[in-house]
Amino acid sequence: MPTPPAPGSGPSVVVIGGGIAGLAAAARLREERPDADVLVLEASAEIGGKLLRAEVGGVLVDVGAESMLNRRPEGVALARTSGLGDAIVHPATSSASLWTRGALAPMPRTLMGIPTDLRALADSGVISKPGLARAAMDAVLPATSLEGRDTSIGGLVEERFGREVVDRLVEPLLGGVYAGHAREISARAAVPQVVALLDRDRSLSKAAARAISGPVSDVPVFAGIRGGIGRLPDAVAATSGARIETGATVRDLVRRPEGGWTLVVGPTRESRLLHCDAVVVATPARATARLLSDVAPTAALELARIEYASVALVTMAFAARDFPEVTGSGFLVPPVERKAVKAATFSFSKWEWVRQAGAGGAAGDVLVMRCSLGRHREEHQLQRTDEELVEIALDDLADAIGLAVRPIDSHVQRWGGGLPQYAVGHLDRIATVRADVARVPGLEVCGAAYDGLGIPACIASAHTAVSSLLADLDPPTRG
Repeated sequence: MPTPPAPGSGPSVVVIGGGIAGLAAAARLREERPDADVLVLEASAEIGGKLLRAEVGGVLVDVGAESMLNRRPEGVALARTSGLGDAIVHPATSSASLWTRGALAPMPRTLMGIPTDLRALADSGVISKPGLARAAMDAVLPATSLEGRDTSIGGLVEERFGREVVDRLVEPLLGGVYAGHAREISARAAVPQVVALLDRDRSLSKAAARAISGPVSDVPVFAGIRGGIGRLPDAVAATSGARIETGATVRDLVRRPEGGWTLVVGPTRESRLLHCDAVVVATPARATARLLSDVAPTAALELARIEYASVALVTMAFAARDFPEVTGSGFLVPPVERKAVKAATFSFSKWEWVRQAGAGGAAGDVLVMRCSLGRHREEHQLQRTDEELVEIALDDLADAIGLAVRPIDSHVQRWGGGLPQYAVGHLDRIATVRADVARVPGLEVCGAAYDGLGIPACIASAHTAVSSLLADLDPPTRG
């Protein structure tokens, strides 16, 4: 891949935050304005945010995000432009199970928990007979309309299908994305594709069935990168031409009277001032709120109200000869089951490259898998030691799949305050934030707190921010 042109005499832009949104913003800025001097400031010791890898059992694997939505173009497109096109892969298997009522049951086909085939749902054994009878009422209930209002995903699905479908299907699926609670998460913000179905058919189940059998039904839902999604941040940084500085905490953000910005960077006793023409703030909502408190106070107030969930990922490596036979990519756990593990991923089964990376070692083949623990307002669960979290995961795996051996290696990754919660009314909140930020020339925001948690959504958020920012900057000089 050719080296991007060096920055010239164009505008200077600082991107605060070196997660995937900040890096994508820097890359798009340099793509649109090759003459721009773009500096990314990351407070931690390394870039990438929640895209992170670690070695477990001699295998370098993701200990943060491990896949991205393939049916949105932004993630795979960025991987390709960053030189990783040949490394894009798709899951070897996408079939998952539900650990419910004391057994693993095949996950019935749904759209974000909305059942698309009630007969198949009955055969799965996930829903009781009374629950199935209530779910069947979806076909005869009057159409539901959300015109002019928002509601929770759980409230919407419960209205159509009853409480049990929410508890046994919607909750575990949303738990894997938001680590939140279905009856608190905004339907309009989190599942707009579901809300859009309300105008297509009185039966939400029939509309959902048509939606998942549409023109993209044969396109893999998810994509990964051979060697781990955690390769993406470094690749973006290397090909963008932006300057990257880690260990650089931005303490304050001041709008200069004559235009442009002054940033206070570094610890209190050794801080330095940095001047630039424009700023993109790509940090989590509360950190962004602190930086915007003086320059965009209304936006800061709204961002400070966004709550976050904390999760822990326990990744373990096992000797293949000792691991029980399993099928599919893993399992999800409904919260009503009162288990600590909310999801388990058989990484060696889901990703062929993980299996290959663990094959042929001196001690035999190694299988790597991981468990996710923690939901919104369950932060106390993650205050346990690493050893305790591993033991908790092993106890649940013993019950779920009959695991009776200990791992040869393990890694615990805590993501404190890692997942923003899209509460009912989230879209209105973000509209208020953006309207307030738009009043301030040369300032934009992006990241997971705005338009979606997934990698493509974060990248799209960055692109939106850059498009608005470029409108504030002088057009490039044409030779």
